[in-house]
This record gives sequence, structure tokens and C-alpha cells, in this order.
Amino acid sequence: MPAKTPTQSQEKFLSIQASHPYETLNQWTPDTKRVWVVFHGIGYLSRYFLRHFHHLDPRENYIIAPQAPALYYLDQTYTHIGASWLTRENTRLYMDNLLQLLDELWNSEKIHTAPSLVLMGYSQGVSVLCRWIVARKLKCERLLLYAGRVPEELNAEDFEHLARETKVDFFLGDKDPFVTSEVRAGMKDRMELLFGERLELNEFSGGHTLINSLITP
Repeated sequence: MPAKTPTQSQEKFLSIQASHPYETLNQWTPDTKRVWVVFHGIGYLSRYFLRHFHHLDPRENYIIAPQAPALYYLDQTYTHIGASWLTRENTRLYMDNLLQLLDELWNSEKIHTAPSLVLMGYSQGVSVLCRWIVARKLKCERLLLYAGRVPEELNAEDFEHLARETKVDFFLGDKDPFVTSEVRAGMKDRMELLFGERLELNEFSGGHTLINSLITP
């Protein structure tokens, strides 16, 4: 009797055209001074993330919040829904998908015409934002990185295209449960290496949470 050939699975991929939501806050008018593109953390939906920006002057600030495409229920009550940007599974492939989505957002909202561009990432959103900036060589007047990490594959040369005048704010809570004291020191050193004189370190009293008063124009 011939030996059976071992059964092996094979991963395959499909390409589709898909639609994804995003949210905006306020109106882009001639009085608008700043356009923000803000990336939420894991577990958010963009419409809830925008609540952290209601304190900004609506006449001067127009906020765009892309939403991560992977939705899931946050607990076993199946009531509340959150979203996630990426995991370690096929990270490069899914980031390529996100780049196509963000390119469409860039063109649809005409972000290149912004009088002043502010880019912000919170928690998991930091990694996606930084990969977008590097992949598309984006420039901005201000970059806010809040309670998140720049992907390890990126280095200082990847951010050299940013103008010397670009202000980079890094926010980290002194009680962040995801950051040990050893990791904290390493994060600060790496941020200084990546952004040099553009960087301003902001360590606040708190955990892995957004404090609205720290989000300023």
C-alpha cells in the first residue's frame, strides 16, 4: 500500500476593492489654521477617538481620524466594538493595504493643501503613523507621538526628510503599565536618536491614557 502524502495547507491571497470609514471633526474653511490627521489606539473607533479633540478651537482646527480596518468585540458581552491596525501576522502586507487606504484619504481630503499639518498617533496608532510618514516621505509642522513606540525597523535616516523646524512631541505617562523603568529609559534614548533636536520629551503623571489638556495646537 503506497504511503500517504502528508496534507499541507497553503496560504493564498485575494485582492478586492473595499470601503473603509473615517471621521472628521469641524469644517475646513478659510479660517482653518491647522489640519490634524490622528491615529487612534487599539480598541477605539474613530468617532470616539475624536472626543479627545473637542476642546480645540473649531474655527482653527480641522481633525481627520482614519479608522483601523479590523473590527472586533471588546468583551464577551458583544456590546462594544473596537478596532485594531496591525498585528505581527503579515504585518508588511497589511501595512501595504493601509498605505493604499491612507493614500486615498490624503487625496480625498486634499491634505497636501493644509495651511499647517499636524500628525498624531496614540498607542498602536504611533507605529502606523510612523510607517506612513516614512513610506510616503510626509512632511508636517508638528508630530505628536503619544504613549506608543516607533517600529524597530525604522531608523534616524528614515526621518531625515522632516524639516529641521518640525516639532516632535513625545508623551509618556510615568505610570504607564506597558512601560517598565528599563524600557522607559531605552524609549527616551531611541526617540532622541531618531528625531534629534526636533524632539521634546513630555513625561506626565498618569498611565496609558490620553489627557486632553496635553493635546494642544
